[in-house]
Amino acid sequence: MNAIPPTVLAEVPAVPESVGPLRRAARRLAERCGASDQLLADVTLAVSEACTNVVIHAYRDEPGTLALSGEARDGQVRFVVEDEGDGLSPRADSPGLGLGLPLIARLTQQFEVLPGRAGRGTRIRMAFRV
Repeated sequence: MNAIPPTVLAEVPAVPESVGPLRRAARRLAERCGASDQLLADVTLAVSEACTNVVIHAYRDEPGTLALSGEARDGQVRFVVEDEGDGLSPRADSPGLGLGLPLIARLTQQFEVLPGRAGRGTRIRMAFRV
């Protein structure tokens, strides 16, 4: 597989309507890399979960953005979902069951949760073997 240079697939408002287009953008990149049907399903679900986490958890008091970047190299397709929100911190009012990150970890070959680049927010890095 030839390397596909890193690219920002999208930077969009962190709203529910943004999740579908980002999920489809990730799937298109994985398809270009020759991903199997099962891998396409895994990529789609993992990226969707990561983006949904941003929409639900990243911003409490102000609207924000959600960014997805991706690349293919060394037999992998890699994605980063990033926000500039409140970061990973406990919330008593948090909706959901807390299963998103463990699910992403099971679907990916490599998975990291990192602080955002500007000292705010969170970056979720995911890699899948093609």
